[in-house]
Amino acid sequence: MIEILNDDELVRARDAGALVGGILQSLKKRAVVGVNLLDLDRWTKQMIEDAGAESCYVDYAPSFGRGPFGHYVCTAVNDAVLHGMPHDYALADGDLLTLDLAVTLRGISADAAISFIVGDTQAPEDLALIDATERALAAGIAAVRPGARIGDLSRAIGTVLRGAGYSVNLEFGGHGIGSTMHQDPHVANDGRPGRGYIMRPGLLLALEPWVMADTDELVTDADGWTLRSATGCRTAHTEHTIAVTAEGAEILTLPRV
Repeated sequence: MIEILNDDELVRARDAGALVGGILQSLKKRAVVGVNLLDLDRWTKQMIEDAGAESCYVDYAPSFGRGPFGHYVCTAVNDAVLHGMPHDYALADGDLLTLDLAVTLRGISADAAISFIVGDTQAPEDLALIDATERALAAGIAAVRPGARIGDLSRAIGTVLRGAGYSVNLEFGGHGIGSTMHQDPHVANDGRPGRGYIMRPGLLLALEPWVMADTDELVTDADGWTLRSATGCRTAHTEHTIAVTAEGAEILTLPRV
């Protein structure tokens, strides 16, 4: 299913996006050395409920997972990159943490992710990983315009990631979003320009470049959800929900100031 949102739905999408962006920034401030991942999950639940929103994750049960996810935010640490299930772990200095959050507010969903280093020890190679995903996301957003094809923005993302020296896994990528969290079209993190769905105003996309330092192979953790690098290397993941507009792209998942 591919949805094209009307003006009223876009207003609600902006509200949902601002909520996601605000919660992620609040969690980033709280994610200090010694904080437990389960506390981050508990705080997320409270912020979602206080806003009158609903979690897209707690009852999420796709074919690739093991039953409902059962938590409110994905917390991927170090070699974990996607679907990181919160568990009893206290953050340590130098951990590379990715927080991925999706909520539905007044019938419209928004999805975003941030990667950052906890504490004061910031390894240059970790900063390079994060920077590559952020630059790739910016390149993908810059490629969004009515009449362009999904392959055009996939190629823009992949060009940055490959240019930074990383291989690109195509199993998981971005996606359409709207009244539900995951919709068509799929947005691979690399691709061929001139191919795929033609973008038009009102289309919402969640763009999410992610990389692993020295591999493109994933392994699934014993929890049935958390995806880790096959070599145990560090990872990073950055995501925004954007709306296609007549002028290009509007980023929805920025916190309101």
